[in-house]
Amino acid sequence: MIVDEAYIDFGGASAVSLIGEFPNLLVVQTFSKSRSLAGMRVGYAIGSVELIEGLERVKNSFNSYPLDMLALSAAVAALQDRDYFEQTRRQIIASRDWLEGELQQLGFEVLPSAANFIFVRHPQHDAAELFAALRQRNILVRHFSSPRIDQFLRITIGSRAQVEALVAALRETLA
Repeated sequence: MIVDEAYIDFGGASAVSLIGEFPNLLVVQTFSKSRSLAGMRVGYAIGSVELIEGLERVKNSFNSYPLDMLALSAAVAALQDRDYFEQTRRQIIASRDWLEGELQQLGFEVLPSAANFIFVRHPQHDAAELFAALRQRNILVRHFSSPRIDQFLRITIGSRAQVEALVAALRETLA
């Protein structure tokens, strides 16, 4: 069993404490989200000795992103700079919470999030049209055309200024 904890630093409880109880449990985390190292492709796995040894045996046969010295150095620096990590993590959570409230006041349904993004829809406005209107204002969000989620937007949480600009653009668009 693999538990992907890519967004764990933005809320939720880690499954790492369960590894001793479940020898078939592998918990994976990435430096891409909360450590701001998406381009480095750095992550790690935590599990029983047997699972980790198994990963070590096969990793070079399927891993298309081997770690170089630059990536390893960036990962070490990210782990050592705990103050920066905590500051940016807290800022993202605060921006997310603020944005959720503002969007709800504008009539959006905001699904619960413990990540660095939110998933929203507006009952009176088509998501594709909102996506296009935001794009015309140089604000990029994601829209998916799959049937069950085609009325939702995925909004990555940026700085406070960025989410304020998003809210201002949505106010204009909805008016």
